[in-house]
Amino acid sequence: MENYVGKRLDGRYEIQEIIGVGGMAVVYKAYDNIDDRTVAVKILKEEFLANEEFRRRFKNESKAIAVLSHPNIVKVYDVSYGDRIQYIVMECVDGITLKEYIQQQGVINYKEAVFFVTQILRALQHAHDKGIVHRDIKPQNIMLLENGAIKVTDFGIARFSRSETRTMTDSTIGSVHYISPEQARGDITDDKADIYSVGVMLYEMLTGKLPFESDNTVSVAIMQLQQDPVKPREINPSIPVGLEQIVLKAMQKNVNDRYQSAAEMLLDLEEFRRNPSIQFDYDYKNTEPTKYIPNITGSIKHIDPVVTEDEEEEEPVVKNRTIPILVGIITALIVVLAVAFGILFKTGYLTGNSKVKVPNFVGIIYDEEEFKNKYPNYVFEVTEKVDPDVTPNEIVSQTPEKGTKIDPKKTKIQLVIATNAELVEIPDDLLGVDYVTAVTRLNGLGFKIKDKEVDQKDYPGITAGTVVGINPKGGNKVSAGTTVTLEYVSYDETKEKLVIVPDVSNLDEENAKKVLTSSGFTVSTKSEYSDTVTKGYVISNTFTGSKIPSGSNVVITVSKGKLIEQSITISVRLPKTSEQANVTATLDDTTVFTGTCTLDGDSVEIPVRGHEATSVFKFFVDGKLIYKCNVNFTSSPVSLSNETTYEYVGVTTTFEPVLYTIPNVVGDTYAVAMAKLKAAGFKNIISEGNISGTVVKIEPASGVSVSPDVQIKITFGGGSEY
Repeated sequence: MENYVGKRLDGRYEIQEIIGVGGMAVVYKAYDNIDDRTVAVKILKEEFLANEEFRRRFKNESKAIAVLSHPNIVKVYDVSYGDRIQYIVMECVDGITLKEYIQQQGVINYKEAVFFVTQILRALQHAHDKGIVHRDIKPQNIMLLENGAIKVTDFGIARFSRSETRTMTDSTIGSVHYISPEQARGDITDDKADIYSVGVMLYEMLTGKLPFESDNTVSVAIMQLQQDPVKPREINPSIPVGLEQIVLKAMQKNVNDRYQSAAEMLLDLEEFRRNPSIQFDYDYKNTEPTKYIPNITGSIKHIDPVVTEDEEEEEPVVKNRTIPILVGIITALIVVLAVAFGILFKTGYLTGNSKVKVPNFVGIIYDEEEFKNKYPNYVFEVTEKVDPDVTPNEIVSQTPEKGTKIDPKKTKIQLVIATNAELVEIPDDLLGVDYVTAVTRLNGLGFKIKDKEVDQKDYPGITAGTVVGINPKGGNKVSAGTTVTLEYVSYDETKEKLVIVPDVSNLDEENAKKVLTSSGFTVSTKSEYSDTVTKGYVISNTFTGSKIPSGSNVVITVSKGKLIEQSITISVRLPKTSEQANVTATLDDTTVFTGTCTLDGDSVEIPVRGHEATSVFKFFVDGKLIYKCNVNFTSSPVSLSNETTYEYVGVTTTFEPVLYTIPNVVGDTYAVAMAKLKAAGFKNIISEGNISGTVVKIEPASGVSVSPDVQIKITFGGGSEY
């Protein structure tokens, strides 16, 4: 295995260190000197370059991740399929695997487990919606970040088709504890195989044990096929009943008894999260018939699909088959007609009643194009709601509710989706405005535009180019960057000259203006920072690809380059009074430092950071301004100007030190206890005992108010020893 540390790939990626080694690839930490960022580079091992199977799997992984864009899935930045080296450049994730975390904790608190699984399911729903089945979901392929966020990795055996057979081979036997029964048999697999694996992971988190364990991987595979697991509550009685039911439903051996989608499982988890005492109306059951499993020994190369005795075909007796065939054909036709009639009757086509039940959309990630393709008979009206605790674009509510019968031609379905971004109001006076003006206004507010021409003959008397529809409607508040669809009356080419607006992105500003003015347009410019477009080059322009009247104004957005953050440490001399005082520092009236100190005449150092602007720095002692200056972040290095020092007059009142109250963490896990103590303002924390257990003692005691500098000692008991 060649070590690439110290080398540079394609003149761009400087390999720094090995951060992971897998069966077919090595993962390196690297620096991307073009985009100025740390990345992870996954390089196919040299010995597998000549192996078509490994090359195919490696390419599959890059293809699979490349079409995915979700906060809980690792991002792919670049790929290379050279003859001498193949690699994938990905987001560098700083964290540990979920497997490592399970091993540290032993048993994970059910609330934390639900939090993790919810993120995993959201990632999988996104992948499944794109037609990608992961097929190797296990805690080793789940990265856990310090803030609790989840990243799904390793799409090496993913499939774009949901109907391919996956045989169990040496390359996947390491995942045998998590694979679905249909995978173990070599049957056709779809997204429900991932659901089973999620169920196994949730089982492991809640109990600290795998549902099926053996020294022999083959034995584990047979257990997946034949045995029911011990119910989680028999191992850990503290698990709520409803959560146990969710686990066991996900692990049903029969795919039809399993959750049919990640979104369906998410709905039950959300109901459980809201009401942990809930119990669902299903129980774990194995509806699969007992199947014969051949005697398997040694290294597994292939496990053929198993056939039950009932499925074995008998040799047919040869007779005159003409009459039976005719009867069969007639019977089949009658059945088909009956079924068709029933469907037409049920859907209302024969009765004139076209009402249908509204599906459940809550918990699904909204994508306009996907929804148009998946639900062509429905009309959606989308609004946004700021909710930083929910994944962006996740549907949080719907009207009408699921199960309501509606006529989709007459009733719109209103969806409310979550956003973390600042909301901007769509102007409510754009109807009746000419198209060019409407686009210019919307672009100025940060919106993206989608054109939709309507025929002039449908709007008699309305001037060509007039806006007659807008979606989302004017007056709605949506996140900046949202795509707004403008419907406008098509232009009359017999009366005005129409020109297609060229795409001038990636041209420098001067040449972009030349191209547009030569096409007959006027040009105005705005600037913004960009991490990807070189300074002075065009990021985008309005009306790209659209036909608009000659002479219209086109706005180009020019890159200001990367937004560079700079820092400087400002030294402020304190008054000399020997008093204790509260001190505060602000930058543009935003607090950047607060604390207490002795006024001994020494200097205090305050680090500040900013972007390309001039900011005002102020320093206060007991609320009194003693120092002010301008900080110029546009220069390099950062410079100070207009420094002013003010006289400080001390106070005679007795100084009261700041005290923080120690929170109660007894009974908490290590992660929860540390989070509580840090949130309370304590940083000097030491621990004793096995941190995989829970806190049994804290010194000083909970409820005591002490200085934030005091050392806090937490003692752990119980927990797993591995």
